[in-house]
Amino acid sequence: MSEGGKNPLDRPSIIVHSEKSLNATCYDVRWIPKSARFVAVGARARGTGFIQIYSLSRGQMELQREVEKKAIIKCCTFGQARLEDRLMATGDFDGRVSLWDPERLDAPLFTAKGHDGLINTIDGVGGRIGYGAPEIVTGGADGCVRVWDPRQEGRPVASLEPPEGTEKKPDCWAVAFGNSFNDRDRCVAGGYDNGDIKLLDLRTSTLRWEANLSNGICSIEFDRKDIDMNKLVATTLESKFFAFDMRTFHPEKGYASLTERAQQSTIWCVRHVPQNRDLWLTSGGGSVNLYKYHYPPERCRCGEDGKAEGVVGTVEKLTDAAISTQPVCGFDWHPDKLGVAVAASFDQCIRVLIATKLHKQ
Repeated sequence: MSEGGKNPLDRPSIIVHSEKSLNATCYDVRWIPKSARFVAVGARARGTGFIQIYSLSRGQMELQREVEKKAIIKCCTFGQARLEDRLMATGDFDGRVSLWDPERLDAPLFTAKGHDGLINTIDGVGGRIGYGAPEIVTGGADGCVRVWDPRQEGRPVASLEPPEGTEKKPDCWAVAFGNSFNDRDRCVAGGYDNGDIKLLDLRTSTLRWEANLSNGICSIEFDRKDIDMNKLVATTLESKFFAFDMRTFHPEKGYASLTERAQQSTIWCVRHVPQNRDLWLTSGGGSVNLYKYHYPPERCRCGEDGKAEGVVGTVEKLTDAAISTQPVCGFDWHPDKLGVAVAASFDQCIRVLIATKLHKQ
């Protein structure tokens, strides 16, 4: 890794600003856009699910609202939400995808049986981020990736499923929207427990690219959803992440990439800093690492076969911090406040974090 040659005094640090212990397991956390509030979802010991809404007041977390649900809730997103409604989408252990108004959590505004088995992962686009229709994508234990338009109840608008006759269906652990830079183009990336990574072009309903990373993919994210595909980062079960340059595709080599070993454990999440797409954070066995991507002098070159191929850059580790005694399973940067984040971990705690000096990176 490059050390970047920066003044050590300008390097960022990550500190725990506030911490709260729960009597339940939190799987995912997300900031409510344009607010000082966030949502936590997860499981109670008796096998039910919960949705909690917290606000930040004088540096402390205050529980504003809490509801219990029949099914454990695994994941949530506001990616498809417009600012005027700020609706939240969730995926649960019963395979249902639902849409909620955080101010009225008694019943969902939309719900559909999306998967056979639990929904592991969810993402949204087309609300405050990205162009085109507001859509939700879910990935499940049945190996399916499904795209939903909440305005069209009941059936997904697109689906990527294992081939018929597949004896052991791979478990989809990670999904992400990208390439939503106009009202026509949009892609979905999916990551699976067998190491497969697949890129579905939603405009043409075709598989645009697939590869295998030889390790289960726990998290996947484009650096930005609302631009022509630029970078994609995937994290794995055995402590590595892969960064792909998505601007140039070679028909045999695919996309140029680099691999780095991060935490000495499963890397549960990757989250890019919304205000700086070249910074991303990974979370692992109780710690978080912050990285910066450095572009190469030229991002494309002519290969030996005469075809264009991408050139990958380098990654610099900026800082790390141990914030928990157990794996950090959920993380979200505040979309409007640079350096503010919320994290969930398996020690049954949620934490508000502050990353300093990101504006100098």
